Amino acid sequence: MADHLIVTTTTPDRESADRIASSAVARRLAATSQVRGPVASYFWHLGEAGQGEEWVVTFKTTGARYDELEAHICAEHPWDKPEVTGIVLARGSADYLRWMETATAPES
Repeated sequence: MADHLIVTTTTPDRESADRIASSAVARRLAATSQVRGPVASYFWHLGEAGQGEEWVVTFKTTGARYDELEAHICAEHPWDKPEVTGIVLARGSADYLRWMETATAPES
């Protein structure tokens, strides 16, 4: 069985979150994506503490598609060094996991 992942990134606005979420699914790099926000974010950047609002994008994909998804997120993202993290799903319903595999299979 393939690795199944939850991948996340954050964006500074709803428009960029929607663009990255929809284009990743259209390219079959993710089976689905969700956009949530805004969320309050507190961070350390360029030598000082900061805060702001961000939008969270969550993708469901397979390990086989992770590298392409990460590259796509980075290429489409408005930030130079965006957060891109992936967590392996330990469990999931068999039908849902098969659907993820089918939905992210590269087109022949």
